[in-house]
Amino acid sequence: MTAAVEVRRKPRKNVTLSIVAILLSIVVFVVPFVFILLTAVKSRQEASRLDFSWPTQFQFVQNFVDVVQARDYMLIIAFINSTILTVASVAIMVVLAAMVAFVLQRRRTRWTGLVNFLVLSGLIIPPAVVPTIWVLQKLGLFRTMPGLILVEVAFGLSFCILLFRAFIATIPRELDEAAIIDGAGPMRLFFRVILPLLRSVIITIVVVQSVTVFNDFVNPLYLLPGDQNATVQLTLYNFSSSYSTQYNLLFMDILLITIPPLIMFLFFNKRIVAGMTAGAIKG
Repeated sequence: MTAAVEVRRKPRKNVTLSIVAILLSIVVFVVPFVFILLTAVKSRQEASRLDFSWPTQFQFVQNFVDVVQARDYMLIIAFINSTILTVASVAIMVVLAAMVAFVLQRRRTRWTGLVNFLVLSGLIIPPAVVPTIWVLQKLGLFRTMPGLILVEVAFGLSFCILLFRAFIATIPRELDEAAIIDGAGPMRLFFRVILPLLRSVIITIVVVQSVTVFNDFVNPLYLLPGDQNATVQLTLYNFSSSYSTQYNLLFMDILLITIPPLIMFLFFNKRIVAGMTAGAIKG
């Protein structure tokens, strides 16, 4: 009888915890997003009250046009710069991190311990802005898009290597041996045999790192100054100072910047979880 009562209590506790988690998620994520959406479609007078109310007059199109045309279409330029930065950085991360992880997992040498230490150091040691600027100046890459791309790759590479390595460890070595017997060289072995098997992890890294690079604020602020080099997060910083009293335009800018990462997470949510847990499940 006691065992039956305990079995009944456990499902009730799980349901209660699930309800609490859902309510917290709504409060933390959904309510702020709805507030941003409502404020973005209000008129300037209604938005200035900053209250959680339904707008009496929707001005979505007008606010959208005003934000896009502000400062000589700065938002369009920023989206182009952020897209170039994100695509180039993530592409280099995926290829380079996958190759490094494959070598570290398959070929152990006396340098493997040192390389592992350096990879972990990339996650532990915080980035330093001043030395990074000094190095980029010496290389002639300061205030350039290639320089910022290299910085983003350097900061995100350690996480990608660890994720790739955990999954590569679950791939049988017999696949490598079979490909080598068929005459495949190192490059062909990696790109034709190993890389296609990393699809789930690649999707995870692409989504996570794309959102990270796209939302980066500090690195573009210090390493890529200038209006023509502005990214989307810098436009938000400029809007907060230039349009501090026009909350409808400020929140419209926030909404436009928030939509791309939100869409990526909505479409690839299941694949992100699958890629993060693939190595653990197969191991």
